[in-house]
Amino acid sequence: MGRHSLPDGSETGVIEPRPGARRRTVAIATVLVVIVAAGAATAVRTGLLSSDSCRSRAVPLTVAASPDIAPALRAAAGLARDKEITSDGHCLDVQVTARDAYKIADSLRAGRDAAGFDVWVPDSDLWVRQVTAEGRGKGTPVTAAGNIASSPVGVAMVPSAAKSLGWPDKTYSWAELAGAAMTGDKLRLGTADPARSATGLLALTKLGASTKASGTKGGTEGGAEGETQAAAMAKALSERTSDSDTQVLDTLARGSSGTEEGNPRRNQALILSEQASYAHNDAGDTGDGLDLFYPKDGSPQLDYPFTLIDASRLTTDKSRAAIRFMTLLGEDDGLRILEEHGFRTKADTPTKALVKGAGGLSPQPYEDPAAEQVSDRDVQETLGMWTITVQSARITTVVDTSASMTELVPGRDQSRMEVTKASLLQALATFTPNDEIGLWEFSTLLDGDRDYRELVPTARLGDRKGGGTQRDRLSAAFGALQPVPGGATGLYDTTLAAYKKAVSSFVNGKFNALVVLTDGVNQDPGSVSRSSLIKKLTELTDPERPVPLIAIAVGPDADKKEVEQIAAATGGSGHQVSDPADIHSVILKAIVAAGTQS
Repeated sequence: MGRHSLPDGSETGVIEPRPGARRRTVAIATVLVVIVAAGAATAVRTGLLSSDSCRSRAVPLTVAASPDIAPALRAAAGLARDKEITSDGHCLDVQVTARDAYKIADSLRAGRDAAGFDVWVPDSDLWVRQVTAEGRGKGTPVTAAGNIASSPVGVAMVPSAAKSLGWPDKTYSWAELAGAAMTGDKLRLGTADPARSATGLLALTKLGASTKASGTKGGTEGGAEGETQAAAMAKALSERTSDSDTQVLDTLARGSSGTEEGNPRRNQALILSEQASYAHNDAGDTGDGLDLFYPKDGSPQLDYPFTLIDASRLTTDKSRAAIRFMTLLGEDDGLRILEEHGFRTKADTPTKALVKGAGGLSPQPYEDPAAEQVSDRDVQETLGMWTITVQSARITTVVDTSASMTELVPGRDQSRMEVTKASLLQALATFTPNDEIGLWEFSTLLDGDRDYRELVPTARLGDRKGGGTQRDRLSAAFGALQPVPGGATGLYDTTLAAYKKAVSSFVNGKFNALVVLTDGVNQDPGSVSRSSLIKKLTELTDPERPVPLIAIAVGPDADKKEVEQIAAATGGSGHQVSDPADIHSVILKAIVAAGTQS
């Protein structure tokens, strides 16, 4: 097959952790095309070099791997050296370094070279998708060639806690397990930070979906009650969060049967991958092993994508050596190494030894199909909820009520204003009682010469005044928003006034932000100019007291470039949505981005 064959004619050996991963196995062919197109030399065929030459001309390959799989990859690298595994006649000199996936992802999104690594093996393709989606245009390109292992995520408990919940005979959904953890101190549940851990993020996404569904009246998912319960669950979980998957294990109650359970600082249960539970139990130096619950509504999977970093800059020899190392992991010796370290090599048919070693026993549903892959939108909404849960928010929302908001949304029998109000109410449900939210509206000449009007001053959602809470007042105000007949869009003056107010009322210890929604360009000829507005916003911005502006252009008449320029002056972000129903997810996505930069 010439240069398009795999190095040394090896079979791919790519592991498919779940049905959705099969689509990505074709990526190996794409990777090889990239290698050939970008390569600088003709590949040397196997066997043309002697063993001594193989070692003297070994191809160096640097791999950044998630800390959980790094030991297995080091073992495979040692095997490659011992057996003189070759790629086109060259031995493989693979150096594996453990690196947290979120740190590598941050570097790649920023366009940095991730310390010169050639290959990246994060624990989840969530990180790869994050880089390819957010790094487009400025980030370092990455190419996923296939998945080398998998591990489902569940809830591991010390034996006494598991027994109290009826393990292994009784099964639970994610919502039910979270409910057990939220009932007083019945079960203290810890997790790694979802902003830094794929395990934590995947579990939180499933917890949120499960809690919303179980807490929704009338069987309609996404209702306000379910959203509020999901936020409350995230708040409770945030109080027992560790920075990393490694650190969360240090919070576990130690001693025989968890004798430290009475210590309120110690957790009786942890959100862990099956592999992490296996490795913990296999160490055998912390008392009784963990018992593992596999939630009955599906365990999300870590899937370990083997990823080339900027494949176009790699030499042909190095690129082909990388693919050869990946195929080694899919051969018998490689599969054995992965399984010995607690990883699944066939997602839905794990060995009994692996499941038992991880603390799982029947009838726990460890062989059920994996939960469906979470969407990028689900991830952003989950991270947004987490951000505003962990760090209480102070946000003033400014809504365009010009006459153009009466126009119908394509494909819907609703106006822009009606859909916008529904999306804002959905977003409101994700905030906790400690968050501070306010509301302005704007058009032209709403209050004398002013184009804007404050409808609800920014205050804690849980604050009571008169017969209801701030949340009640905002819900009523959102519902009462109406387009102003003949009203134009006084965007510039409104943005400047609202930003001045947000900066002057900055609250330390909270995530402060201003959200401006507009469906058109500035139509007030008497306002400040765009350049003057940007200059004034820049002058008002204080890095020590950050208030990012999140500007959202709604519909085809709004100018995305304009809102991007205005928001950038404050360290914020500009966005455009064709359907106002997307406002909710865009706000949460922008909060995540702003929270990451602060």
